Amino acid sequence: QGHLVESGGGSVQAGGSLRLSCAASGYPESPVCMGWFRQAPGKEREGVAWFIRRGTTTYADSVKGRFTISKDDAENTLYLQMNSLKPEDTAVYYCAADSYIGACIQRRERDFRDWGQGTQVTVSS
Repeated sequence: QGHLVESGGGSVQAGGSLRLSCAASGYPESPVCMGWFRQAPGKEREGVAWFIRRGTTTYADSVKGRFTISKDDAENTLYLQMNSLKPEDTAVYYCAADSYIGACIQRRERDFRDWGQGTQVTVSS
């Protein structure tokens, strides 16, 4: 089982940008599926974006066109570039990974084995 560590969260005004990073370690090979989830206060955790090892990406409708997920294989780091941020993007953002492509197809929290500790993103109006 690998280890995921997120960084890059912070506070920003609406319309601003942030880039989150997720450093993966301890994996014998790069996870097939990695993704970003978020959880706002009082709400369930929801999926944001997913990256399949060969470069296929998918996004939740709420962030499509504003967020970009990418991965640096050399650094084994997953990124989430967030532009045009809105107050409703405020949440704790989690990185997740799994060895099976099905996790990126189903895109459900319960399909991911490994999770980071989360990083807080706060967007003020």
